[in-house]
Amino acid sequence: MCADVSWMAQILKFPAQASKFGFKRVRKGARSADHPDQLDLFAQPTAQILDFAPSSRFEQALLFDERGDAKAAELYARAIEEQDCVADAYCNLGIIQSKLGDTTKAFDSFTNSLKIDPRHFEAHFNLGNMYFDVNDLRLAQLHYELAAEVDPSFPNVYFNLALVQAINNQLAEAIAALTKYQQLAPEHEGRNADELLENLKKSLAATKKSRASGTSARS
Repeated sequence: MCADVSWMAQILKFPAQASKFGFKRVRKGARSADHPDQLDLFAQPTAQILDFAPSSRFEQALLFDERGDAKAAELYARAIEEQDCVADAYCNLGIIQSKLGDTTKAFDSFTNSLKIDPRHFEAHFNLGNMYFDVNDLRLAQLHYELAAEVDPSFPNVYFNLALVQAINNQLAEAIAALTKYQQLAPEHEGRNADELLENLKKSLAATKKSRASGTSARS
């Protein structure tokens, strides 16, 4: 998780762990979440990975990317030129560009990914994160919602969506999204959202009570 959001709404107290999940890289044949605290239980030993001979330019780029090698960006660009997994290559290239601070190129890469594949899950999710970071919450919410339509089984998108909805004072919707996150996430991770979910429910109850009091006072 990254990007602290404790500055948000005054009525709602955001716990320290209420920070969005970061980018999601495309892994050919197995699109799984990139979370620094999660272990890949099915990863092969390092020596075998290094000996693996990629069968395509995209797979070669992915191998360098997962090793943190700066050459990955160049290889993704070559994959795009060679028309190899173009939408995926643009998506992963956008992550690298964003981490290097080149926001404009990152936006372009994610957008190009969607031009090729309008239902590209990772591109929608990553664009949601990009718009979240530049405080364009309307487009952040739109891309998170589109990502959830494409892959409704990915828990992190519901957590990020809940944060945006909470900031926008869409408390009932945020509660629903966060509840969905807890249903899909591993139990030990889902518990991290308990405090935020409780605060959302308290804020929603307080809002309803305030509205009811205002209605009574006017009648």
